[in-house]
Amino acid sequence: MEIYIVRGGDTVYSIAERFGVSAQRIISDNGLSADRALAAGQALLILFPETVHTFRAGETLYSAARMYGTDVMELYRNNPTLIGAEYIPEGTQIVISFRGGKISEKEVSGFAYSHINGSVLKSALPYLTYLIIFGYGFTESGEIITVDDSEIIRTAHDYGTAVLLSLSGINADGTFGTEKFEKLFGNAEFQETVIGNFTEVILEKGAQGLDIDMEYIPAEYREAFAAFAENARSRLEEYGLKVHVDLAPKTSPYQQGTLYEAHDYELLGSAADMVFLMTYEWGYTYGPPMAVAPLPNVRRVLEYALTEIPADKVFLGIPNYGYDWKLPYRQGETKAVTLGNIGAVRLAAETGSEILFDSYSQSPYFHYTDFSGAEHVVWFEDVRSLREKFLLTSEKGIRGCGYWNIMRPFPQNFLLLNSMFGIIKTEQPFPRPYL
Repeated sequence: MEIYIVRGGDTVYSIAERFGVSAQRIISDNGLSADRALAAGQALLILFPETVHTFRAGETLYSAARMYGTDVMELYRNNPTLIGAEYIPEGTQIVISFRGGKISEKEVSGFAYSHINGSVLKSALPYLTYLIIFGYGFTESGEIITVDDSEIIRTAHDYGTAVLLSLSGINADGTFGTEKFEKLFGNAEFQETVIGNFTEVILEKGAQGLDIDMEYIPAEYREAFAAFAENARSRLEEYGLKVHVDLAPKTSPYQQGTLYEAHDYELLGSAADMVFLMTYEWGYTYGPPMAVAPLPNVRRVLEYALTEIPADKVFLGIPNYGYDWKLPYRQGETKAVTLGNIGAVRLAAETGSEILFDSYSQSPYFHYTDFSGAEHVVWFEDVRSLREKFLLTSEKGIRGCGYWNIMRPFPQNFLLLNSMFGIIKTEQPFPRPYL
């Protein structure tokens, strides 16, 4: 595996010739379009096949996997263009393995809303241990606000991905509020009702557990919030189900602010089976332009977390997006626009901008001028920034990493992840006859 930084005059075909690999593979692996120019400074992931198999008549992915002592999910991860394919023609070449060993094995999670595009979902599932479906809430009477996710859950199980349903303070109209937290954390009977009702939903939908995503909880509910997580875990473990809690990015137990004070790392780390560190949003919609997840900031949060929580419970949060700020930035006025990482690179290419890489934050960025003459700066993620975050998970020996979120495609990210780690699957995929 190599990360190549595009230079002026490079094309996909000249790069392919230089490395002796397929141009089409570079295009698909990096989410490129054959008819679009590359951006100077763009990071490309170059993979080098070690073992290649050519399909013969009558062969399936299952038979090919058995032949080489691997499994279908690994073949999907190595050959993402096959994901979702119902038929593989004779003569098709697939990669069984790439050159270079993997560092270790990791679990991987990814958040998604119920309206996720089906092909985007399928492209991510072979790389995910857990799919976390966002959008569940509860009413003032303790009933569960549900989402239409039956098809998503079925698809996740097709790919051996466990499903967690995320419970938050979302209301039926899609807005968020903290007004129900007082009742949830202060009324034991109401809490039992919510937990009981949500357990029934999880079992009915065939999911494997609960994700608790509750933010801006008043500080006085710090212990009560942890007790709620412990109560939920006690109820769910009777059915072999897991509890996963999302934690605001803290660097000390005394961190001030309504986002942080009720998130007690020690108590919640003890109460939950798994925790997810929300290590992103330093650069955010209304804030000054900067990297979304600067590596030093991410490292500080993780290092603090590991003083309070066992490493085998911890997932490091990874952002799958960037921001575009119009300059000059004016506090209280400027609002950044969210964009995907592929979209950021395309914008750089379309505007003739050079992508730069900040050595401190270990993040890419670029400047451009829009059609009205206004200056902009864009910060996003690429394989260079992600490699550093993945290496951090290995250095600290944590359970894995998780994405907020998988709503946008980002193929080079998953292929980099697959080149560095074996992906642990806790569920068996449901067999499909055409494989």
